[in-house]
Amino acid sequence: MKKAVFFLFVLMFAGGIIFAQDLNIDYRFNPSGSNTGNYLSYKSAIRYIAAEKDAFDAVSGASRQKSTSLFAPIQTDIMGRATISTGFRGLLLFPLAADTIRLEDNLHVYKEAAQITMEYVHRGVAYRIQTDKNGNISFPRGSYVMRTIGYIKGQNPQVISRDFSTDGTAGTVDWKKVWDPAVPSGRPVDSRENDVTGPIQNDYGDMMAMFNWDGTLEVTFENSILTITGTLRPVKR
Repeated sequence: MKKAVFFLFVLMFAGGIIFAQDLNIDYRFNPSGSNTGNYLSYKSAIRYIAAEKDAFDAVSGASRQKSTSLFAPIQTDIMGRATISTGFRGLLLFPLAADTIRLEDNLHVYKEAAQITMEYVHRGVAYRIQTDKNGNISFPRGSYVMRTIGYIKGQNPQVISRDFSTDGTAGTVDWKKVWDPAVPSGRPVDSRENDVTGPIQNDYGDMMAMFNWDGTLEVTFENSILTITGTLRPVKR
């Protein structure tokens, strides 16, 4: 099935022709606690690449409709290059994962006026996604940044630099310090590893990818519920 999906993506962009393969997204997540109403719905014009209110399945330990793997042709091109923000893609995974992941990655969502900020740290890399003043996020460019602030090995807890965390864990990350360019990069995370912290970088995906997603998604954060809805379209680079 995967070969068929990738072949279809080749046809989409072959010869410089782009068909109207819109991607529709409908997302709901409670970043404050476990909620059975969490889900990710999406639909593309490619067969099999769709899900209706997919969520975490405690029995299998994965998403019920296998969205984690089926979404791959949307987030990367046929060469495996990212077509969309890595941080945004990670945000979409939270409804498909155990609630412990929300805590382990210290997902933090807040609203100031109409601007909504979403930030978390996964495998030692911090991500921040911010809407504009109207509550929208735009693609391929928008407010998507990332920064290496720690590391992880295997399934162990993340180790975070004390420059950004009081006790070296993800749970006590000081987000203001993470996104402060005055806090230097290139410093060892701890005395036992060669891993070092990094600078603040844009997180737009791979500029060498065959295509990128273009459009605007509407974000709301009301009564502790984060929603993301809208339609994106593929544009050949």
